[in-house]
Amino acid sequence: MSLNPRLVKESFSVVEPMADKATAYFYGRLFAENPHLRGMFPPAMDVQRDRLFSALTRIVWSLDSPDSLASYLGQLGRDHRKYGVIAEHYTAVGNALLATIRRFAADVWDHEIEAAWVSAYTAAANLMIQSAESDAGVSPAWWLAEVIDHERRHRDIAVITLRPAQRLPYTPGQYVTVQTPRWPRVWRTFSIANAPRPDNTISLHVRSVPGGWVSTTLIRHTRIGDTLMLGPPMGTMAPREHSARDLLCVAGGTGLAPLKAIVESVIASGRRPNIHLLYGARTADELYDLPDLIRMESAFPWLRVLPVVSDQPSYTGMRGHLPEVTQRFHSWAEHDVYVCGPPSMVNETVRRLQDDGVPLARIHRDSVPGER
Repeated sequence: MSLNPRLVKESFSVVEPMADKATAYFYGRLFAENPHLRGMFPPAMDVQRDRLFSALTRIVWSLDSPDSLASYLGQLGRDHRKYGVIAEHYTAVGNALLATIRRFAADVWDHEIEAAWVSAYTAAANLMIQSAESDAGVSPAWWLAEVIDHERRHRDIAVITLRPAQRLPYTPGQYVTVQTPRWPRVWRTFSIANAPRPDNTISLHVRSVPGGWVSTTLIRHTRIGDTLMLGPPMGTMAPREHSARDLLCVAGGTGLAPLKAIVESVIASGRRPNIHLLYGARTADELYDLPDLIRMESAFPWLRVLPVVSDQPSYTGMRGHLPEVTQRFHSWAEHDVYVCGPPSMVNETVRRLQDDGVPLARIHRDSVPGER
C-alpha cells in the first residue's frame, strides 16, 4: 500500500475547520471502545485535545518531508513511553482516528482516501513504535529531577534549576515535559534554558499562565528539595554547528529560554559569529533575565543584547513590538534566525522576516503547545 500525501492533505483540510468537534469525537470514540485507556490521560482533556490536533496537523503537512517527519515521529514515539504507551495501543488510536476523519470528511470520503489514511497512519505508527522500542534499552521512560534552586524573578515568573537523577542528553533549543506530584498525569512543556553543563543540571524559565495547573504549581508551591518528573527532550530548534552565518535571536517573554541555551552553546563552541538577541517583554520588570544576559554580553563581545518593551510608555530604552522592531535594523537576510515566544508574535515575526528577504529555511522556530 503506497503513501498518498495529496489525498491525506486534501481530506484533512476538510476536517481542520472543525478541529474542536473532531478531537472531542476522537477521544469520545477512543474511550468508549477502550475504557481502560482513560486512566492514562489527565482528568481535564482540553490541553490534550489541542496537543493531539497540533501533532496531527504537523504530521499531515509534513508527509512530503520524510526526513523531518521521521525525526518528529521518533521523538513522539520516545516521549509516549512516559504515558505507558505500548504497541497494542496504536491499533485502538488508529481505529478511532480513522472513524473521526471518515465522519468529518464524509463529503469527500471514498475507498481511495481511506486507503491513503490507513497507509499514512500505519507508516507513522510503525516509526513511533520502532523508536520507542529502540529507546527502551538505552534511556528511561522519564527522569526524576530534584529542585536545587528556585528564584522568583517576577510575581509570575521563576527560574528553576533541576538536577536529574540520571544523565539527561539533549540539544540546546530543546524542551522537556514536566509533571509535578500535585498533578499526576498532567504534563506541560518547558524549554531548557542552558547549554549542557558538566554537572548535568538544567534550568527552566516558567511563567504562570491563567488556569495553568503545572506552571502555577512550579512557581507558587515548588520548593528546593522537591522532586519533579521529566519526559525525554524534544524539539528541533538546534544551532547549526557548521554554519558560518551571524545569528539573530528574537525572544518574547520566557521564549528566551531555548534561545539563551543556543547562545550559550555557540559561545562554548569557540565560534565567533555576531549574535543579536532581541529580548522583548510588556514591561521592564518582566525582563526577568536581563542581568544575566548583560553578564554574558560583557564576556562575549560578539553578543549584543537589545531589550525591548512594548506596553510601558515611561520606559526609556527601545520600545515597540518585536515583529516591528526587527525591521528597524539592516537586513537579516544573511543571518540564521531563531524565534521563540507567544505564537502570535512568532508568526508575525516570521512573516515580516520573510517579507524582508530572509529565506524560510534559515528561520528556526519551535511551536510548542502548553505552558512555557
